[in-house]
Amino acid sequence: MELCSGSPADSAIIQGAFLQAEKLCIPSSLSSLPKADWSRVGRPILLALQEICGLDEPDSRPNLQALTWKKRIVCVVWLKLLSREAKEDVEKAWRENPFFSLQNSLPEMNHAVLMELVKSTAAAPIFARFLLLLPRDRIAMELGRLTEHVRSEPGGEDDVRFFLEVWWELWKGREELKSETEETIEMMFANQFARLSSDSPHAAKRLKLDSAEMTASSPNTDILHVLFNALKDMTDLVASTNVCFQSLSISLDALYTSFLITQEVVLPVTEKLDVLCKMTNCRGEIETLNAELIRDAQKDLSASLSPSPFQPSTMKLSEALKIITCLVQFWKDKGLLVVSDPLTPCFSTVRLQRSIQRVLTALDEVPETATETNTLRDLLKSLDLPAAENTPDIQAQVTAVIIAHRMQDYQSFAELFAGQASWARSELWVHCLEENQAAFRQHRTLFSLSSTLMSLLHAENSDVSQCRKLMKIAADIFSALSLEDKNQTLAAMLRLSSRGFFKQPVPYAVTEGFQQELNMAFNCIIQGGGGASAAVSQGNLTTAVSLVARVAFQNPEAALKSCCHSAIFNKGAFSLMAKILQQLPGLKAQLGGKNEGEPKDDKVNAASGRSLLCRCLQDTVRSKSMSASEKQQLLKFLGLLMTPDVMTEEEKKKQSFLLPQEVVNTFVLPSLSAVGDDKIDTEFSLQLLHAALSVEAAPSPHWVMNCSPFPLLFVLAQLYNQAYRCWEEPADGAVHLRSMDTKELLVSVLTTLGQLVGAEIEAAPSSWSRALFWLYNKIEALDWTVRFHLRPVWGEHFKNEVPSSLLEVCDLPEEDWSGLDLPEYGQGTGLLAWMECCSLSDSLRSTMLSCLSLDRHRPDHVSMFSKGLLVVLTQTLPWSSVSQWERLLGVLRELITSACLSVPFSLEYVDFLPLLDLRQFSCELRLSVLLLRVLQLLCGSSCSDWLSSDGWAHICRLYAHAMRDMMNCVKAKLPLHSSSLECPKAPDSSKLNPSVKAAERDHNPVKHAEDSPQESEDAQMKEEAAAAPSQEVLFVLSQLFCHIQHIQVMMPGGQSEPLFLCSLEILSHYEAVMAAFPESCSHAESDNTRHFFSTITDNLSNQHMKAVLQQKIAQLVSSAA
Repeated sequence: MELCSGSPADSAIIQGAFLQAEKLCIPSSLSSLPKADWSRVGRPILLALQEICGLDEPDSRPNLQALTWKKRIVCVVWLKLLSREAKEDVEKAWRENPFFSLQNSLPEMNHAVLMELVKSTAAAPIFARFLLLLPRDRIAMELGRLTEHVRSEPGGEDDVRFFLEVWWELWKGREELKSETEETIEMMFANQFARLSSDSPHAAKRLKLDSAEMTASSPNTDILHVLFNALKDMTDLVASTNVCFQSLSISLDALYTSFLITQEVVLPVTEKLDVLCKMTNCRGEIETLNAELIRDAQKDLSASLSPSPFQPSTMKLSEALKIITCLVQFWKDKGLLVVSDPLTPCFSTVRLQRSIQRVLTALDEVPETATETNTLRDLLKSLDLPAAENTPDIQAQVTAVIIAHRMQDYQSFAELFAGQASWARSELWVHCLEENQAAFRQHRTLFSLSSTLMSLLHAENSDVSQCRKLMKIAADIFSALSLEDKNQTLAAMLRLSSRGFFKQPVPYAVTEGFQQELNMAFNCIIQGGGGASAAVSQGNLTTAVSLVARVAFQNPEAALKSCCHSAIFNKGAFSLMAKILQQLPGLKAQLGGKNEGEPKDDKVNAASGRSLLCRCLQDTVRSKSMSASEKQQLLKFLGLLMTPDVMTEEEKKKQSFLLPQEVVNTFVLPSLSAVGDDKIDTEFSLQLLHAALSVEAAPSPHWVMNCSPFPLLFVLAQLYNQAYRCWEEPADGAVHLRSMDTKELLVSVLTTLGQLVGAEIEAAPSSWSRALFWLYNKIEALDWTVRFHLRPVWGEHFKNEVPSSLLEVCDLPEEDWSGLDLPEYGQGTGLLAWMECCSLSDSLRSTMLSCLSLDRHRPDHVSMFSKGLLVVLTQTLPWSSVSQWERLLGVLRELITSACLSVPFSLEYVDFLPLLDLRQFSCELRLSVLLLRVLQLLCGSSCSDWLSSDGWAHICRLYAHAMRDMMNCVKAKLPLHSSSLECPKAPDSSKLNPSVKAAERDHNPVKHAEDSPQESEDAQMKEEAAAAPSQEVLFVLSQLFCHIQHIQVMMPGGQSEPLFLCSLEILSHYEAVMAAFPESCSHAESDNTRHFFSTITDNLSNQHMKAVLQQKIAQLVSSAA
């Protein structure tokens, strides 16, 4: 309740003052006080307010307590008048009126007391705010009372000023009223007025009585009509030029905002600043800038440019203009419109000049107002003031005050302030930046500040300490931005310069300071989790992103180079660096996205944005040779950056930091086009291309079509042609691939790229026909197998071309196939070409098998084919990649199972064949024997000098791969292989004979029925184990072990480590089967097996391998009972 009545002591003072004023009215009273008596009667009231509020002069600016008391007293007095009009019930008032205690203690009074109280205490803004809370018709009625009071005797210029102040405050106060959210005195006043209006029909009728009377006596309740006509009636009360100008400017602004605009006129911030400076300067307050003065000037400017809250209902534009021109003519005739000192114009003169200019500009589109317009033009000419320019110091001071006090539109002023290089050398400018950093936290403002700072840094006589201080301030402001604003700022900085503040040479101290900050930032990142640890907490990532963003804001290129260096040369740091950059898409600097008002350096070319990262990577790679592990880090780093990453929480669109096509154009194409240069790492280029092609791409057109796809396909085809025989000495200028894995990578890349390009050709064949024929003609000079890797590119345009000898062993349709006369494929090489086709692709393998010309019902044909296939396989094996070898193994299996390939199985490694059923293992045994024969041929004297040591090592890997494949097939035929082989010790119950267990079940069926499901399942598994072909599996494994040992002994050059490891695996499987199936091998059989295996391994020349194998063989002990 203190908000309503104040402290009891202050309320008592006010009550006493009004009672004393009441006594001074005797024999009359305050309820009938004439205006002329206020100067005598109102003195006690004013003294009381002075005592409470500390007021000295009516024009002084009150403190918060004074303002609150002024609101309270105006509210209470006005509500007392309204209560009397409504004949409010006291019994109800004391319960519902929060002002009742103070209001009821005051004597009765009339409206003259209210008006004089408002005028004497300079409370026109408060009165206007209360007015705005009333209904429109009530406002018109109260303004009518105000007009009558002003015109009543004794009337003077002070009364006109009071009227004009209330008028203008109605225009100014509406924005403040909109922002009221909490319960204030104004809102309480509005609530009480609403209560008095709705308490009862009689009260409402009484409260609206005066309004009805006014309606009867006045043509309308149009507020504009009331105000303009009131001013017209007060014409003779004006006696000074200042009040004339004030009257005309307010009426012109009211006319402009009511008739000539429908939305707020937004001035450029520079023009707004110019107006505020002139207004402040005219009031003579520029030396001691007052924040309230500037805030009031802003309100004046805003009110004169915003649509009026009171739109005219009956008054016309011509009528209002006529009243204004009449006022102009009247005061002009009295000589009141003369500027006394044009060199030092007063505030009202400058304001009137701007008001006339605004109205005249708007009236140019209203031709029917020509007469009035001429009158205003004449008045404007008479106000022809010298164009006084505001000095930069004044502008800087006003702007600094607006920013420091967060006045209206302060962010726009902050952007202007940051971009003014002419202010930047003053202490005021630096101090304002330092003390109000929060006001500059918008990316456009920071961009302006950065541009200004660059101009200071690159000046001839720059202040180094000030520049370092400003750089720190700018970096601190940047660090406080949101991540989105940081990215927008980084993008803008990159458009300005890829080196940021260091676009041009700067003082050494500045460079050194930044370098220290850069090193410290990345040291913190690496030491805080950017090393080998793959897992980085969200907190650490956020910190790392902030650190990198801060240095990137100052020098994007230096920050990106440090990121690249850390990602490549710091073990495990590539993952964190990629995550950091993915959080900073602003460093991509999308080219062509120049923002309005942001200058762009013409010298910054494609090195900006995404290509800047590529350039930094290139510089980093060239500056230091990379090890194999560092190349892999670079490859993983680029792979992560090319991977689309979600950049927003809404996951609207996935974007990658680095486009795959840019990686290909920057790193792959230059390297592959320089094939033959020893410094070029072809394998790394292929890995990069593979990683780029693996990235999810947008729909057609595919990005690869922007990377010279047809020349790229030709270069890849040349590489394949040169590296087709990996183990042969390369010709001069040819590329020597380091491993068969690289060849397989090359084939994968060639095939994938061909599929992508083929899809684009199919979508628009006419667009690519010329390039397609160019590529085909180029490919004709290469090995015939290359064309099959490009089959998706050819589509239906060309036939499949193969050596003519292939057509002799394969029935291929002539409409799709044609023969080539190749000198290296003469008579009897058809089977070789057939085998090579089988290895190229799965679809081609199926075609070759289905079209093979072989009558399997003729033994002589099958025998001849089998002998030829053995020779062909010997020729093909050394140059097959792993995937090609897998296809060939599939071909061999299908030929064996379909009886097209005859492979006799001999008992070379056993004295007798046990009574076993080996039919289901026939394919594995025959395939193993076939491979043994192939390796015997290769290792023989006629072929042993074919290959280098790397070639023999590759053969060992392929053979070991085939043996493991056969082992997996053998194990798959054991029903319990997935569980029992993992647990070598079988349960004791597995020793039970199946017939005994069956008899037990038959003897006690009830007990068997009551067994748990788990026990039933265990029993079933035991039965399956007893019936499993475990002895057959052991026999097959022993044969595989013997075959691989024989080959290991024959293998030249000591390249047998893959075979040694494969032998160990066979022994481990053998031991597991023996443990899982104890009945599969007796003690005597296990002794014979150990002796047999040891005898075979004795032939090994490598003593270490021999010792390890014999140690493993010694563990093969039967667990049978």
